[in-house]
Amino acid sequence: MTSSPPLTAATDLTLRYREVRNLTEALAAPLGPEDQTVQTMPDVSPTKWHRAHTTWFFETFLLEAHVAGYEPFDPAYGYLFNSYYEAVGARHPRAERGHLTRPTVADVAAYRRAVDGVMTAALDSGALDRVADLVVLGLHHEQQHQELLLMDIKHVLSVNPLRPAYVERDLGPAGPVPPLGWIDRPGGVTTVGDPGAGFAFDNERPRHDVLLAPHRLADRLVTNGEWLAFIDDGGYRRPELWLSDGWATVGAQGWRAPLHWLPVDDGWHEHTLSGTAPVDPARPVVHVSHYEADAYARWAGARLPTEQEWEAAVAGSPAAPPSFDPRFVTAGPHPRPVADDDPGPLRQAFGEVWQWTSSPYVGYPGFHPAAGAVGEYNGKFMSGQMVLRGSSCATPPGHARSTYRNFFPPAARWAFSGLRLAADVDPAAP
Repeated sequence: MTSSPPLTAATDLTLRYREVRNLTEALAAPLGPEDQTVQTMPDVSPTKWHRAHTTWFFETFLLEAHVAGYEPFDPAYGYLFNSYYEAVGARHPRAERGHLTRPTVADVAAYRRAVDGVMTAALDSGALDRVADLVVLGLHHEQQHQELLLMDIKHVLSVNPLRPAYVERDLGPAGPVPPLGWIDRPGGVTTVGDPGAGFAFDNERPRHDVLLAPHRLADRLVTNGEWLAFIDDGGYRRPELWLSDGWATVGAQGWRAPLHWLPVDDGWHEHTLSGTAPVDPARPVVHVSHYEADAYARWAGARLPTEQEWEAAVAGSPAAPPSFDPRFVTAGPHPRPVADDDPGPLRQAFGEVWQWTSSPYVGYPGFHPAAGAVGEYNGKFMSGQMVLRGSSCATPPGHARSTYRNFFPPAARWAFSGLRLAADVDPAAP
C-alpha cells in the first residue's frame, strides 16, 4: 500500500509539490492574523510557525544544499523556524513560538511565495531530480504539519471563552451505533513494516517477521456513548483502572473527561472545529490520551491492541473509507460514526481517529536512521512515546497507509486520538 501515486517525472513532482503547498494555505485561509500567532501550550505551535517551518524545511534541505547560488530569504529564519534539528544549528525555544509577533503573517506568506518560486523552477528544470526522494520526504513532512495545524488551532480556539469555530458547520445527528463485534485473529508468524512499494518513513523499516498469539479485535472504534458509561461508572475516580503515571496525571491535571469536553447543565458538550455542541454518543471518542485509552480498555475487560496486531489485521485494506472527502479542509473535520459500507476487516481503520496501541515507540530490529540531519526526523524520539495506528479525520488525503507509525507521549491528548479494543484468545478454548 502506498500513500500516494509513484512520482516518475519532474512534472509529476512539481504538481505534487504545488498540491501539498496549496493545501497548507487553504487550511490557514479561515484564520485571521491574530489566530495564527497564538500558542496556548508548549506542544501547540502557532499556525504562522507551521507555515514558516515547512517552508524552512525545503529552503534548508533542498535549496541551500542542492541549488547552486541560492541565498536564504532571511538568514534569521533558520534560527526562528528550525524545530529540533540539532545538526543544523541553534533554534528558538519551542515553548516560546507564540512570542514571535514578527515576522508577521504577511511576511511568512512572502517567504512561502519566494521559496515556492525557486522550488518549482528547480523541479521543472530537473535540478532536484537526484534528490527527488528528499523532496517527497519534505511533502510528507508538510502533510504531518497540516494535521498538526488543525490539532493546534482547535486547541487555540477551545481556550477562548467564546469558543469560536474554525469553520461553521452543522455536524448533524448520527444514527444508531451497531453493537460492538469482535474479529478473531488466529495469530502465527506475520510480516510487518514497509514493503518498499512507495514512500515510507525510516521508522517503518525494515520489514520483518513477528509472532502473534491468537487474539481478537473490536470491529469498530469506541464511541462517545461508551465513554460516557465509563465516566458514569467512576472511570476517572478509580485508581485500580490506571497505570501509575496515568493516575498521577489524572490528579495533577484534574481530568474528568476527554479533552475539549465541557460540563453543562444538560450534560457534556464537545468543542469541535465546527463549534461547540452536545456530545454525540454515536461518534468515535477523540482527544483521549494513552493513559485514558488503557484505563478504558481495562474497565471494559479488554486491552489495547499491539501495533503488530493492528497492522496485520488491516493489511491490504484501503487507506481511507470510500466516503473520505478530499475537500476536508472546508468541512471542519470531525470523526464520523461507523458506516454500513465502511470497508473491513476492521471498520473505521482509517480516516476517523488515530488509534492508541499498547506498543512503545522503538526501532524495528535492524533499524538505522537516515543519514545526515534528516536522520533526526524519527529515531531520536524512540523513548517514552507510544505508537498510534491508522489515520484521523484531520489526516490529509494521501497520507495514510497500513505501516504508518504515529507516536505521542502517553499523556498527550490534543491529537485526534481514540481507540479500539483488543482481547486475548485462549488457543485451547473450544
